[in-house]
Amino acid sequence: MTLSLPAVERIARTAHEGQTDKAGRPYAEHLQAVAEGVRARGGDEEQIAAAWLHDAVEDHALSEQWLEQAALSPRTKAIVLAVTKRAGEPGEAYAERILTTPGALLVKQADLAHNADPARLARLDDEPTRKRLTEKYAHMRALLGLGQ
Repeated sequence: MTLSLPAVERIARTAHEGQTDKAGRPYAEHLQAVAEGVRARGGDEEQIAAAWLHDAVEDHALSEQWLEQAALSPRTKAIVLAVTKRAGEPGEAYAERILTTPGALLVKQADLAHNADPARLARLDDEPTRKRLTEKYAHMRALLGLGQ
């Protein structure tokens, strides 16, 4: 039996407890926004679960071993691993893994939409950081074949 969405949400919130985004907001707000973005784009429960966990391995909030052993579908696990950026990994390789993993593109699309939200970026005090992030997200959207 796989974990329910409320259970996955609790795990993700607990794993990221005390973490904040670049604007100082609780990190769980980003996770919730991505999960809601996946749902709004027609994503299924496996994709929504992956959205809650999409940064857990990358941020070392949960280990890859935890993910491997978790009561999650193989598809959810594959999506989480696909959207987990590896240190030093070229953007092209990262994008290719997302594009070749069924269900991962929708999760990454929701993630990018929230990360690149002008209202969210406006909370950053540092203009060079805003500009760098805006360009980074636009580049990834282009690599993934997503329009603005």
